[in-house]
This record gives sequence, C-alpha cells and structure tokens, in this order.
Amino acid sequence: MINRQSDAGASAGGCETSLLPEDVQRFGADPVASFRSNLASVERRIADACARAGRDRASVRLLPISKTVPAHILRFAFAAGIAAFGENKIQEAMAKHEALNDLPVDWSIVGHLQTNKVKYLTRFAVEFHALDSLRLADLLNARLEREDRFLDVYVQVNTSGEESKFGLHPDALVPFVDALGDFPRLRPRGLMTLALLSADTARVRPCFALLRRLRDEAAARNPAIAGLSMGMTGDFETAIEEGATVVRVGQAIFGARPTPDSHYWPTAGERA
Repeated sequence: MINRQSDAGASAGGCETSLLPEDVQRFGADPVASFRSNLASVERRIADACARAGRDRASVRLLPISKTVPAHILRFAFAAGIAAFGENKIQEAMAKHEALNDLPVDWSIVGHLQTNKVKYLTRFAVEFHALDSLRLADLLNARLEREDRFLDVYVQVNTSGEESKFGLHPDALVPFVDALGDFPRLRPRGLMTLALLSADTARVRPCFALLRRLRDEAAARNPAIAGLSMGMTGDFETAIEEGATVVRVGQAIFGARPTPDSHYWPTAGERA
C-alpha cells in the first residue's frame, strides 16, 4: 500500500513550485489532482484483480515507478499521497533523492545495477529489485557493512528466456539462494521478473506463473523469500492473479514517458 499524506502535505511537499509549459503539457495544469485520479484508478484495478484471485487487497503493494518524472513534479505526487518511488537508473534516482531530501520519501532501485554504482545505491535506497549476481551481492554487502546499513533485495530471474534481459536463469536460482546467507547485510524479500512483451495474456502469464513456482522452491530453502515483484502498467492485473506481492506501475499513474522503454531496459519489453 502507498503511504498517504493529508492535503496539508501539499505545502510541506513544496507544491508552490511553478509549472513550466512542458510540465503542463505532460502532467496537466493540476498534477496533484491528476495523480490522485490516476492513483485511484490503479487502486481500483488492483482491488478488482485481487477480488478475482480471491486475495486480500492488503497482500499487494503498489510501487510507483517515477523514472523520467522530474523531481519538482514528484513534489506534486507526494502531495497526492505517494511517498515511495521506484527508479531504474541510479544517477537519476540520486539526483531526485538529493532534490527531495526534505521529504520523507522511500526510494527503490528496480533496474540493473553496474558494480561501480554500488556505493551510490547503498547511501539512500531502501530496496533493490534487481539482484542477479553473487559479485554484486558481495559488493553490496561490503558497502552496507561499512555504512552500517541493511538493504531489502529481490532476486531478478529471467523468466521470458530472452537473452537480452538481465536476471538469473531459472536453473541457477537455488544455488544462488543458498549462497545469500553469506551476505548478512542483504535482506532477501523475494523474486523479481520482467515478463515477455506481448499484448497476449496467454504469452505473458507463464512468466509470472514460473516466478511463483520458483519462489515456492526458493522459500522452502529460505522462508524470507516470500515476495513476488512482478507486473507493470500493461500486465499488473495478470501478475496479481498469479500471486504478485509488489506491482511496479509508472505510466498508469504519471502518464506516458517522453523516452522509449529501451532507454531504461535492455529490451522494449518493459511497461512499468
């Protein structure tokens, strides 16, 4: 669920910020109202998907994906009730974190992380959704140890079989999970995947079903791995039906992006 602020938070969020013409074109003349409306629509869709699957609405967390949304616009999002943001690129996330450091906002990194960027992520992120190598785990753990911090992590698995996507091969998951005990500063929370790009639900659903089966297998070895981070704007309802506990939704809340998906993901198969 999203942390909500009262209307009084609009002032604390700095929403006196002037809108540029390009802001109005992209986000409307009243971004707070737009974001609240969009958020309500997404919440209804989540609730409906949970009802179809016989699940409690509280079992699914919405993580708004704010990539390409300028920091000053995120102040309007905060005033609309959003206090957690997910970003793909560490540089963009860092800049926004610094610009909004007066707000009680949680930051999650959901995109592939280069090893030389580890020192930046551990300074401010509370969650990392793309752990896919033991080397990265080792570097994160060492840095977190130095900073006396812990980090929630989701292990990324390539369930679509596309070579251009990051993530562990499903067959490599069990030994990877067994090795996570060597990194006490990492707190495994679950698995993450990017589904196949397709408007055909029958092709997308197997990606989510596979991750759920893999989660069950991993949880038998490490009960902390209970979560399923899967599903984006175009497919999060299907992901919920298959057991998603975190859905990463961007465009349904913030509107269409000015950059192509390929700018943020190894393929255009991302619809957050």
